[in-house]
Amino acid sequence: MAKNLQVLILEPDNELRFRGPFTDVVTANLKLINPTCRAVCFKVKTTAPKRYCVRPNSGLIKPKEQMTVAVMLQPFDYDPSEKNKHKFMVQTMFAPDGEIESQEALWKDVSPENLMDSKLKCVFEMPPVENNVEVLEEAVNQTSVKHAQQERQASPKFYLFILTTAKSVAMTKV
Repeated sequence: MAKNLQVLILEPDNELRFRGPFTDVVTANLKLINPTCRAVCFKVKTTAPKRYCVRPNSGLIKPKEQMTVAVMLQPFDYDPSEKNKHKFMVQTMFAPDGEIESQEALWKDVSPENLMDSKLKCVFEMPPVENNVEVLEEAVNQTSVKHAQQERQASPKFYLFILTTAKSVAMTKV
């Protein structure tokens, strides 16, 4: 049997781009647009569930309405040589008439011929170093501030040393 075409319009339609640095949560937004005259149930799945938080990860989109889904990549040590194969799948089906009591039961009982899906790959982008000195400096400063605060509590003399060193490094850049 032929696969049903996806009724939702996805923006972006084939890949989610995450722009580093990846030291904090990085969010990519996925817009789901329902151009039909029927309500559509959706569910977002991933090949790497521990690396992402998706909100909302399922729901109902009324006719002619849209919804934005936030896909949040958890912090990690980025390695450009590592091949990324993370993918997302947006599964959809037309909502049954009447009240939906349980999305979970609805998805469990749906027959495969009533499902539609779209797949998106993940792309990790690290800003080029030479063009983004400010981004790198901010990341270093954030790390330095956290470290300095910890050191200040542990050893006030060492904190003064770090503070003096940071100032002298900043002065040499000018």
